[in-house]
Amino acid sequence: QVQLRESGGGLVQPGGSLRLSCAASGGIISINDMRWYRQAPGKQRELVASITHDGTTNYADSVLGRFTISRDNVKKTVYLQMNDLKPEDTAVYYCAAGVGDSYPYWGQGTQVTVSS
Repeated sequence: QVQLRESGGGLVQPGGSLRLSCAASGGIISINDMRWYRQAPGKQRELVASITHDGTTNYADSVLGRFTISRDNVKKTVYLQMNDLKPEDTAVYYCAAGVGDSYPYWGQGTQVTVSS
């Protein structure tokens, strides 16, 4: 069983930066593919970024070039570095751990608000 806990969210002005962390406990996180999702009020959940167990990354077009996903398997932590934040990035951000083709493990989410 894997437990995930996100942190690092907050209020930031447009153009600012935040780094989200997703700390894992239990399970063997190093073999899991990991994802960051976000959900804004009234909108569907969106896949933001993913990283495989061996470090291959993918990004949504909306964040490409601004966000960077990374992982530290020793610390059992996945990060999402977010730069040049825009108001449309405002959402609750969730991390998820994959098992095979499914993602059964989710954190509780962390709020990111981009506003002047």
